[in-house]
Amino acid sequence: MSQRGKHIDQVIKRKLLLSVGAILIVIVGLVLLNSMLSFRFDLTEEKRFSLHEATKNVLANLEEPLEVDILLTGNLPGGMRRFQKNIEETLETFNAYSSEKISIRYFDPLEIKIENEQEEYILYLAEFGINPTNLFANDNGSQTSRLIFPGVVIRNAEYETGGLLLKGEKGMSPDQILNLSIENLEYELISMIEKLVSTDKKAIAMITNHGELQDDEGYGIVEALSAEYEVYKVPLEQAKSVDDLMVFDAIIIAGPKANFKEREIYLMDQYVMRGGNVLFCIDPLAVNMENAGGEGTVALAYETGLDQLLFKYGVRINKDLIQDMNFGYYPVVAGDFGNQPQITPLPWPFYVIATNMSDHVITKGLDQMKFRFVSSLDTVKAEGVSKTPLVFSGGYSRTLAQPVNVAFKDMMQEPDISLFSQKHLPLVYLLEGNFTSYFKNRFLPEEFKGDGKFTDSGSGTVVVVGDGDWIQGERNVKTGEPLAIGIDPFSDVSVSNKVFLENTLKYLLDPNGIMVTRSKELKIRPLNKKLVEEEKFKWQLINIVLPIVLIMMLGFVKVYWRKRKFGSKN
Repeated sequence: MSQRGKHIDQVIKRKLLLSVGAILIVIVGLVLLNSMLSFRFDLTEEKRFSLHEATKNVLANLEEPLEVDILLTGNLPGGMRRFQKNIEETLETFNAYSSEKISIRYFDPLEIKIENEQEEYILYLAEFGINPTNLFANDNGSQTSRLIFPGVVIRNAEYETGGLLLKGEKGMSPDQILNLSIENLEYELISMIEKLVSTDKKAIAMITNHGELQDDEGYGIVEALSAEYEVYKVPLEQAKSVDDLMVFDAIIIAGPKANFKEREIYLMDQYVMRGGNVLFCIDPLAVNMENAGGEGTVALAYETGLDQLLFKYGVRINKDLIQDMNFGYYPVVAGDFGNQPQITPLPWPFYVIATNMSDHVITKGLDQMKFRFVSSLDTVKAEGVSKTPLVFSGGYSRTLAQPVNVAFKDMMQEPDISLFSQKHLPLVYLLEGNFTSYFKNRFLPEEFKGDGKFTDSGSGTVVVVGDGDWIQGERNVKTGEPLAIGIDPFSDVSVSNKVFLENTLKYLLDPNGIMVTRSKELKIRPLNKKLVEEEKFKWQLINIVLPIVLIMMLGFVKVYWRKRKFGSKN
């Protein structure tokens, strides 16, 4: 090789060494920068790796490390494997923002070898709502099934909690359920963490002494809320001023039967005007099921005095009852077997199974709810108040205006579906904004005439349900023992009444908190299977063969160019 050629090779080697050195310096610099600064970039379209500020606040305030057991393990099909990966990625994102370490491990309850311990642990998981799911999959052309636990258990040094992560609405396809569950991962996981570490319980008042909660005496509500809130039964007649109510973060009025006095309506109104939050669960019509045999009984209106208050806030509860073809069941004695009465559950259109939910964060992804003797709702003009329907009846419904005949004998006849011509009647309304006081242009009750009256609210929130029974647990048909909210007494199948109650209170107490994370949406981008099959060979050539051909062509061009450039100068 000539001197000129050797010189050129040395120059090339020197440049190569300088380039490698520069790359190493950049890498070392980035490593040092990463150790000193914490930063993350989310380049996904839906910002799937970004966390809401409320989530970051909870994580930033952790005072001790957490351990998380992911129970979804083993050889999983594609969709479940994607779900499993998203659970892990969400927890890793949590760990990046957490003030304390969040340890992650996979644990399969079925790997517990001692049979009794395995059964006890599975029952323990059921207390958190983590029930096993039978997963069907194709394995080398044959269908297999196995039990999976699509949930997590989270613990700190003292306590442990957990929850099911695979949730969806009835009627959804498996892909839609998976996508919805992935969308809600941030909310579900941070809710468990907040529940685990929270030490400051908010106070919830249940108004009593108007015939409320007669069926379960508040057992269902207390059982549903006592883990997260301090729940108090409050006789409203004992409140001396609005300040007595302002110590409560939210108030629940569940199925009153008696009239509210004017002073009590004033207290409730001023509680809302001062930014209070109220869940109204109202039965407009009285139904005595003990008289429903034979020719039946007649449902007539209750006079609670709350109608005008709610009308002022923007909602009217109609004096009617809804029947729906998507119905629940009621126990009826069908005869005796020996000395024992035979109780048979018969279809009861007055028990509405609602499966149509809005996309609001309270009801997004919520499964079916059960209402017993629910009335329809209408909105009326109320300036400054936004009205959002949350839950709807089915596609085949009808309303029966008072007086409504309620008789067991109607169960024996097949309903005429042509009469069920109404659809998607609103059953629940969320009211938000600046409410106008019911007493704005009215005289105050005598004992409050010297008080400073609030005529407009700040940021109060009200939820209105046209049924007072949905919030109360039913009773076991055989033992008479009260059941938890949402447990069907015939099938032990849960409906989402309890979840709706929990979501509603979380939203009432902090509408800009972790509930907002339920608004996250991820797009499903399924492949066109037919197109994939048709163009399979073409894309195999493009992705596998074409890169090899291009590299070979570039190699030939480079060799030819070097020979042409340097060979002629030797």
